[in-house]
Amino acid sequence: MLELYHHGSSVCAAKVRIYLAEKGLDWSGHYIDILKGDQFDPAYIKLNPKAVVPTLLHDGNVICDSTVICEYIENTFLEKPLRPEDPLQIAKVMEWTKAVDEELHPACAWLTFLTCHRHIILRLGDQGVEDFLNSTPRFSVTSNWHETKKSIVRNGFQAEGAEAKVRLYDHYLHKMESALEKREWLASDSFTFADIAIMPYVNRLDMLSLDQMWKNGRLPRVEGWFSRIKARDSFKPMLLDWCPEDLTNDLRAYGKTSWPEVRKILGIP
Repeated sequence: MLELYHHGSSVCAAKVRIYLAEKGLDWSGHYIDILKGDQFDPAYIKLNPKAVVPTLLHDGNVICDSTVICEYIENTFLEKPLRPEDPLQIAKVMEWTKAVDEELHPACAWLTFLTCHRHIILRLGDQGVEDFLNSTPRFSVTSNWHETKKSIVRNGFQAEGAEAKVRLYDHYLHKMESALEKREWLASDSFTFADIAIMPYVNRLDMLSLDQMWKNGRLPRVEGWFSRIKARDSFKPMLLDWCPEDLTNDLRAYGKTSWPEVRKILGIP
């Protein structure tokens, strides 16, 4: 039996939900509201000491980290493979998943908190904000995520490192544009884990009303890739439908108000 601890706005949890759907696997879910602090419950921390989602339970065995979970699923359930057979293409998939985990994911956490979650947390009031920030583990998304989150919530785009993370996100969109020059998918002629790995991160920009980062002819191959992604059966039920309506509205509204800052940083007319 597959059990997934997840949240609607988590890009990492979305990656695993998509993988499960593309493999055609059934699973049951445990919803962890990371904006209310459910991930800091002692019972959950016993499962995942980093206090993040997702966490997978398979027949009582605990697997953490979204990429590790997806690799476990691929190695355990062999039908409908999402890993290429060609060794070079496998290497390309690994390059993308490694880049997502090490660089793009921290950038996404920054951008999401900068543009949206910061405002949601500030609605908690002074004491609520302090309680939320103080409950953040010292090590989570990054080795200094505790202090980073404090800086983002208190300083917004003026936080040290904010502009660099926006530029890093844009850098990966440009890498995608180059990779898609000769094929429709990132690492192979077919849809693979590489596309799944980055799929929630491009969708996050779309949900934050930041799609002008690739539209209007800026990155046409990325725009075409995302159109193909949105046409897949897994896209809406595993990405959009799990995100609560009020959070979706917050992402779009707060993200839209942040576009002038993002555009200025990237020098987009």
